[in-house]
Amino acid sequence: MPRNNPAKPVRAGSKTVSARQPFVLRIIGGEWRGRKIHFPPVAAIRPTPDRVRETVFNWLQGVTPGSRCLDLYAGSGALGLEALSRGAREVTFVDVEPAVIRHLGDLLRNLGCDRGRVVRADALGFLKAVATPFDVVFLDPPFAEPVLADVCRRIEAGGWLKPGGFVYLESPAAAGEPQLPAGWTLLKTRRAGEVGYHLARRDVADQT
Repeated sequence: MPRNNPAKPVRAGSKTVSARQPFVLRIIGGEWRGRKIHFPPVAAIRPTPDRVRETVFNWLQGVTPGSRCLDLYAGSGALGLEALSRGAREVTFVDVEPAVIRHLGDLLRNLGCDRGRVVRADALGFLKAVATPFDVVFLDPPFAEPVLADVCRRIEAGGWLKPGGFVYLESPAAAGEPQLPAGWTLLKTRRAGEVGYHLARRDVADQT
């Protein structure tokens, strides 16, 4: 990482990171509560902040245990790992970075967790496969890539989300509320600094 004035953020890849970013995150709740997880020094990775994750998993507290989750832009793995810690039955982590894939595979083995599956793929490429619907999908793409609306359409068209399933979305706060496919309802929307974060649900009536 370039040596910059530590008082200023540096633009790395598509997201803003601190010049002193320690490449470590903390699991907020569940089995691994308080555990610190180190992740690869890939500058574009920006884990969902602790207070945001706490809010999101409060929203999902009755949903996460026993659920099948997709962490489509895994990065540090913060969202998928939090879901596993809180009792998710299975989490599929998808990322295009080889260093991220190696790290997540090693981490799951070190945790003794066999409920995580790691897939190296571009998110849109992954969605071209035959779907097995998930209960929860986490979407935190790089901020410079305005892909959320397209990704949501592909999730809906491909049958990746169960009727009644939930989608968590992160995007620049300046972008406002996300564009959702017909049959999805925006349940929650909040802002933390430059980050907008949202929870949507696929309507049960849309089951085919």
